Amino acid sequence: MPPTTASANSLTAAAFSPAALKEAQLAAPITVGATGDAVRRVQEWLTLSRLGVVIDGVFGPATETAIRGVQQEKSLTVNGIVDDVTYGVLTSPIATALAPIAPSDSFGSDTVRAAEQHVAQHPREIGGQNKGPWVRLYMNGEEGTDFPWCAGFACTMIKQAANGRPLPFKASVSCDELGKSAKQLGLFRDGTSIKPEEIRPGSLFLVRRANGQGWHHTGIVSSAAGESVTTLEGNTNDDGSREGYEAIKRVRRLAGVDYIIVPN
Repeated sequence: MPPTTASANSLTAAAFSPAALKEAQLAAPITVGATGDAVRRVQEWLTLSRLGVVIDGVFGPATETAIRGVQQEKSLTVNGIVDDVTYGVLTSPIATALAPIAPSDSFGSDTVRAAEQHVAQHPREIGGQNKGPWVRLYMNGEEGTDFPWCAGFACTMIKQAANGRPLPFKASVSCDELGKSAKQLGLFRDGTSIKPEEIRPGSLFLVRRANGQGWHHTGIVSSAAGESVTTLEGNTNDDGSREGYEAIKRVRRLAGVDYIIVPN
């Protein structure tokens, strides 16, 4: 019988990858004495819920106490066992973020709505650099220092907004590949000469490397006015780093970055 975690229904409806589904599905109940990746995911979600435990993949007394606390807070059966209902509560942020976006006439606006929906759930790393369930979601199950996730975040928003429509360009977890694809399709604009009215909502910004060879950070533009753009971006932080730890809304200078302009 397939997993029945309640939050998995939204993920299935959104037609996301097996990696996304895995983050919100429970193969079997988990209790004291269990070990492995399933326990580690429970501990990650407990810590993301600000009830921190050691993320070691071992279901010991501390993890059981934390689970009982969640069950009591949410008026569930308090037994310390992670069943479908308890796991659904823990993973509800990812299901909320991935809820289908009702399509409008504007692909770009739908992309912004998807990004806002994700940022509202405070996606962030847990367990180390570029690690945790949100990173694995955006990076097709991959995580770790070799997997910066800004492009994965941006392309997840585009795929979620698509809702059966063709993507405007080939999705990729690589900023360089996104830039190359946009150039081939005539969607690329150099930021040194672009005007704010040319940057449609849902377009991507691309931050160039210091040596000018390619790009190393990207995100979604929600609006552009004057000399600035408002963005929704992953793998950043309060100083705009390309190797941050969360997905947030930022304001950046319009000049100095390049753009992928999405069609209406």
